[in-house]
Amino acid sequence: MTSEFDVVVVGAGLAGLQMLYEVRKAGLAAQVLEAGGGPGGTWYWNRYPGARCDVESLEYSYQFSAELQQDWEWTRRYADQAEIMRYIGHVVERFDLARDIRFHTRVEAMTYDKAGAAWTVRTETGEEVVARFVIMATGCLSEPNLPDIPGVETFKGDILHTGRWPREPVDFTGKRVGVVGTGSSGVQAIPIIAKAAAELVVFQRTPAYTLPAGDEPLDPDLQAAIKADYPGFRARNNAVPTAGLSRYPTNPNSVFLFSAKEREAIFEHFWNRGGPLLLRAFGDPLVDPAANEVVAEFVRGKIRQTVTDPEVAAKLIPAHVIGCKRVCLGDGYYETFNRPNVHLVDIATHPFEEITPTSVRTGEGSHELDVLVLATGYDAITGALSRIDIRGLDGLSLRELWSDGPRTYLGLGIPGFPNLFTMTGPGSPSVLTNVLVAIHQHATWIGACLKYLGDNDIRTIEATPEAEHAWRHHVSDVAERTLLSSCGSWYLGANVPGKKRVFMPLVGFPDYAAKCADVAATGYPGFALRHAPVPAIRS
Repeated sequence: MTSEFDVVVVGAGLAGLQMLYEVRKAGLAAQVLEAGGGPGGTWYWNRYPGARCDVESLEYSYQFSAELQQDWEWTRRYADQAEIMRYIGHVVERFDLARDIRFHTRVEAMTYDKAGAAWTVRTETGEEVVARFVIMATGCLSEPNLPDIPGVETFKGDILHTGRWPREPVDFTGKRVGVVGTGSSGVQAIPIIAKAAAELVVFQRTPAYTLPAGDEPLDPDLQAAIKADYPGFRARNNAVPTAGLSRYPTNPNSVFLFSAKEREAIFEHFWNRGGPLLLRAFGDPLVDPAANEVVAEFVRGKIRQTVTDPEVAAKLIPAHVIGCKRVCLGDGYYETFNRPNVHLVDIATHPFEEITPTSVRTGEGSHELDVLVLATGYDAITGALSRIDIRGLDGLSLRELWSDGPRTYLGLGIPGFPNLFTMTGPGSPSVLTNVLVAIHQHATWIGACLKYLGDNDIRTIEATPEAEHAWRHHVSDVAERTLLSSCGSWYLGANVPGKKRVFMPLVGFPDYAAKCADVAATGYPGFALRHAPVPAIRS
């Protein structure tokens, strides 16, 4: 059976839900195809212990409805997974979104028909949906990265990935647990698991800079004050490179304009306040290696003060530039390594050798385990797109086109793939921003673009190779002016073996948003527009 729509949206996470709202507003018929059993995307799958947002909840929220902003009440400075899922459920019900979403529907392939100017989207069950436009709201952190460890298939205990956590509760009481990975999900899960497990072994390849989150009940006076001026609050955040935290302006001055005593006091203030504010304490840590080292050494000092065993503390101290990998937020993380039931294994110096039915063996020795938790992150930004067999003009494969790194114009369009839009994809600020702001900017831009195409009898829109080429170099050039591309992070795909190392997100939200607005206001230069009246599809 084949059904037809104006638009197919792939993914019912936070991006897909707003995109559905915007498509409806443009007067088009849409179908959202979602692999999960409910809405939420990343938050639907990430139910691991301690899962919590690292963006303040008053900012990690939709802004497309003034009424929604006023009626929803957040309870914590940083919302946990359960609260975010309640919020998502509220949004879905309030705007009656579920009627246009098909859950348990994983997209396997997509093919563009030039003659019909339409996409055929095929699910893993063989069903097909035809649409003029396809919008990929597949998420930046949604395709799990699974480590290739010899013997993993023989392990007789439970193997859990933080990005595909089971719906039923997992009880670690009295069990011997191994956690592989100390990125954001590991940092959040490890302290919770440690409290229940008889023994916890943490397998760490690269230590992360972990700052205290400072989570706390949300101040009702603060929430009321922001609700009284939400438009101004959003506008001020949009003027910040990371599209957030405008309440804590970055000090534009160099760290070296202050005495050691003065900057120590400033660092202490931001450390105690919690959140990622330490990197806003001065203006140059992300552009000057010497300034960055001052901030990094402050955090290293905190680790040495917190972890009582000097050898363990030394293993937990990062050597790389602070900020070139995602900075983690986690309350009680370093304190966890003072517990007698927690052991740290450095797999950078003692790599995995084998997983047996009952243990994990490294160069340091063998560890008997009942449960293995993989907090190994994602094939970020491009992984979910590359998993689908997407074929554009003349059978052009997106997977093959991107084998040497992703190629887009504005992170929205791809040459050779007409009427296909990507949300928060490579070449846009995406993961370097408050992603809810990035989603809003993309969803409203695409929605307005679809309306423009319909109003002007434009059959197809496609990014030009010239625009894509110039944009790819622009993204790289901007990154090179900072220290963000100075280490092997998942921003470059360095966590996935064989993936081409290319810095994928664009640094700086305000300039990007202004560029997109200018493109829309001037008739979409950089995109090839082909005219022909096409009757609207209704299903």
